[in-house]
Amino acid sequence: MRFFIELSYNGRAYHGWQNQPNAISVQEVLEKALSTILKAKISIMGAGRTDAGVHASQMFAHFDFDGEFQSKDLVYKLNSLLQKDIAVTSIFEVKPEMHARFYATSRTYNYKISTSKNVFDYDYAYLVHLPLNLEAMNEACKILFQYKDFQCFSKSNTDVKTYNCDIMEAFWEQKEHQLIFTIKADRFLRNMVRAIVGTMVNIGLGKLNPEDLHHIITSKNRSEAGFSVPAHGLYLEEIVYPETIKIN
Repeated sequence: MRFFIELSYNGRAYHGWQNQPNAISVQEVLEKALSTILKAKISIMGAGRTDAGVHASQMFAHFDFDGEFQSKDLVYKLNSLLQKDIAVTSIFEVKPEMHARFYATSRTYNYKISTSKNVFDYDYAYLVHLPLNLEAMNEACKILFQYKDFQCFSKSNTDVKTYNCDIMEAFWEQKEHQLIFTIKADRFLRNMVRAIVGTMVNIGLGKLNPEDLHHIITSKNRSEAGFSVPAHGLYLEEIVYPETIKIN
């Protein structure tokens, strides 16, 4: 039987989601906890791969297990065993062919920029001392909807078959001392959100004009885009699946 597990995590202490040969990952910690409780070798497949230091307000993964357990009981035991920076929200059975990565219809990320020094969020938002032009950055967001190929924002030497992404939402908003970027798409390339935000920061600082984004995107060249902002300001906020994945 196949199950989906819903969780959240603070990525500060982890070298990303995916298992690494010489570093601790969220996937490794969760697999060990599941294997210990279920007394079986459990492998999990995540809905995506977050980089080192990136957080997730909502992440999904799937695993296969033919034994019996009570979902609420397993959630409780996992949260008791896991470190305080990983929290399991729910576990539910899905159809056998459902895949946490391939069946997601959309993913939403937030990126947080702090506009003033704050002792409580320096590890969770990117501090930018200079004023940013929020209007110009939102003008640039509108340009993203005109394109599908975002190779210019992708990490080099990736093994993807296509650089096409369908962006559904992209906007900046100010909440107190933070500027928050929200972007929703069917899929994301490696480093894509951090590269987009770095480019937007350059636009907000007046180093680029919003219209320059047309040239950057059509160039398909990573060096034409802006810098990659630090990982600690990035949050995987939401993953959406069709309701039909669940077994009632």
